[in-house]
Amino acid sequence: MKPNQPAKVMQIIARMNVGGPAILVADLMRNLHASKFEMRLVTGYCDENESDYLDEVATDIKAIRVPGLGRSISTGKDLKAFFLLMREIRRFKPDVIHTHTSKAGVLGRAAAFLVRPSAKRIHTFHGHLLHGYFDSRKVKILVLIEKMLGLITYKFVAIGNVVKDDLVNVGIAKNCKFEVIYPGLQNLVIYPKLEAREILGLDPEKIYLVYVGRLTQIKRPDRLIELGRYLKEHHLSVQIIIAGAGELLEELTALSESESLPMIFLGWRNDIDLILNASDIAVLCSDNEGIPLTLIQASQASLPIVSTNVGSVRDIVLDNVTGLLTEVSTKGIIHGVSRLLNDPDSRTRLGESGQKRAEKVFSSQVMVMRHEELYSQSL
Repeated sequence: MKPNQPAKVMQIIARMNVGGPAILVADLMRNLHASKFEMRLVTGYCDENESDYLDEVATDIKAIRVPGLGRSISTGKDLKAFFLLMREIRRFKPDVIHTHTSKAGVLGRAAAFLVRPSAKRIHTFHGHLLHGYFDSRKVKILVLIEKMLGLITYKFVAIGNVVKDDLVNVGIAKNCKFEVIYPGLQNLVIYPKLEAREILGLDPEKIYLVYVGRLTQIKRPDRLIELGRYLKEHHLSVQIIIAGAGELLEELTALSESESLPMIFLGWRNDIDLILNASDIAVLCSDNEGIPLTLIQASQASLPIVSTNVGSVRDIVLDNVTGLLTEVSTKGIIHGVSRLLNDPDSRTRLGESGQKRAEKVFSSQVMVMRHEELYSQSL
């Protein structure tokens, strides 16, 4: 890095599909101080059943696309992506290379070590990949790879304390090599509830549960179907709003329609603030999570949360303070939802507490500042 010139920072992520990692990377690209940091984003392409955040929302952000850097694993395509990454690193000559997601973390750090060894390599664990995504054999391989890459990694960033603790416990790196940086979000646009419901064509008298997220197996949307069956039988004035897309969308929609369940499937939306403001309770039923941004947004909208106690969800949902943490089961979700449906005062108390915590802990300004400090310290 030349004196009095901004440091060059390259962000590398496998794909910018709509979700937490893409939102956070986009926030860094937009908001890191331009006089201090020159930014470049390198990413792959989304799968056919995924929405691309750069195309749908962050149209102001430019990126270099690398074929083969996406989600799927293919020896030939991965090797091609590796050499293309080496080319882009040579061209940009970054001072800091910050990788996100597993595949980009492996290829990006290895390429950086070979062609730009002077660059400080930082990797963020956005999720909790040790549980739920891979079988035990693949997890062992993943841990071994991360241990080796840890030798050439300046710092690891974990987005939650549970994520960090689990990674330390399996020996990926010592605690001192990790930074916990909570995700930060811009303030949610707030609408009066009745106005939001009128815009969306919702019943002003009903109670609405809301799920926002991908409809994929690890998120366990089948539990939403079971919840819908329970509501149909016991709470006729309650409906579930589902805002999200994924490979299970068509199957779940067809199942809900065939049983006339009280569920509204909206698909992927870019007006989540409106949907959350129209709702009463946020629900998450995953088998595994990092630290889901949708729950932060729910707290910003003063919604109480019912969520399975997985990953670093507990960094957002303080049990019986900002929401309810349940066992990882359909039964637990139904019990938590039922408890809040029968206690309007608790819904109000938990929602207000969650909003105050979100403002204090999960602001975009704090997240960006922490990354600026990390980059500056690395140099």
